[in-house]
Amino acid sequence: MAVVIRVADNEDDLAAVWAVRRAVFVEEQEIPAELEYDEYDATSAHLLAVGEDGAPLGTARLISGAEALALTGGIAGRVLLGRLAVVPAARGTGLGVRLVRAVEELGREHGATELELHAQVQALGFYERLGYAAHGPEYDDAGIPHRTMTRVL
Repeated sequence: MAVVIRVADNEDDLAAVWAVRRAVFVEEQEIPAELEYDEYDATSAHLLAVGEDGAPLGTARLISGAEALALTGGIAGRVLLGRLAVVPAARGTGLGVRLVRAVEELGREHGATELELHAQVQALGFYERLGYAAHGPEYDDAGIPHRTMTRVL
């Protein structure tokens, strides 16, 4: 499957990002829209994966800068990967791995030395295979059990 991953830097790309997140999180996982879209969307970098036909297949966001410092408890050099979503038709193709690696590279470009994410418990194995380690107890986020994970870049 030929896929291009790029930073969403225009209105059409951002609309595609929101469409993927709506399909995966709001419709499929039944997360209320008011919890899915937050104040970090305006200042985050969003990646968009599109197929050969231009159809949106996946997305992820990177939170860096002051927002990352606030969310990580002031840990310098740490950025956050979030809102990783792949549409059902593209699952099992390696796209999720490619999106994670693209966020890691973008994080490095922002000067990051470590990446944090808040993984749904059902996805822990996926992230562990990519070198992430879980820390702390499970917690509820939008009605779904999560754990914090990190990886040194």
